[in-house]
Amino acid sequence: MKVLLKIIFTLFLFPIKTFAFENPKVKINNFFIQKYEVTIAEFSNFANKTNFKTEAEKQGFGYEYGVGWEKRKNWNYKTPYGKNPDSLTEPAVHVSYFEAEQYCKFINGRLPTFAEWSTAAYTQVLDSKIFEKNKTYSYPSGDKAEKMNSTDLLSYKKHYDVLKLPEGINGLVAMGGNVWEWTKDRKDNSALTAGSSWWYSSSNTTKNGAQFKPADFYAIYVGFRCAFEK
Repeated sequence: MKVLLKIIFTLFLFPIKTFAFENPKVKINNFFIQKYEVTIAEFSNFANKTNFKTEAEKQGFGYEYGVGWEKRKNWNYKTPYGKNPDSLTEPAVHVSYFEAEQYCKFINGRLPTFAEWSTAAYTQVLDSKIFEKNKTYSYPSGDKAEKMNSTDLLSYKKHYDVLKLPEGINGLVAMGGNVWEWTKDRKDNSALTAGSSWWYSSSNTTKNGAQFKPADFYAIYVGFRCAFEK
């Protein structure tokens, strides 16, 4: 099943343009998950329709790791590095767990549980000419870590346009590398992120590489994708 999002932007940060982007739902056993990480285009559509402001926008800065976590002025999902992005199909970052939840709810979805996310990322559920059906792999790219946006592989040294990254297990894109992805799993005031980001090596893209982060945290390295019941 596919959802075609026809998004018309009239944003002061971007030139006026008509933009069609398709982020299909992929059926994995008894749930669906988005093929791509939620993009700037999609999150902007949500924010425009609901007058939503992220905490990064309200505070006027995002976070990047330097000598500890450092504030970066005007870094938010619209301007992830403090300036207009190269593409509106880059992942939406500087978004907290709670903000990701609100977006998913807006499109009648939710954040995936870590169990769901892991099944989608590592176990080939669908028929495939590349991967063995019902086999669980070590990486979202298969038995070997390859073709993922991490420091030791594609090494773009920043997150990258999701439409320009290769498919992995179950035809999903960027389940390893690019940006960490929020999952529904919580522990106290933290939430579990999976898949690693471009700032880490591919060894972090395994299931055991998942990390808890404060649920109200937002940074250049963290994005998300949504899951659905139908």
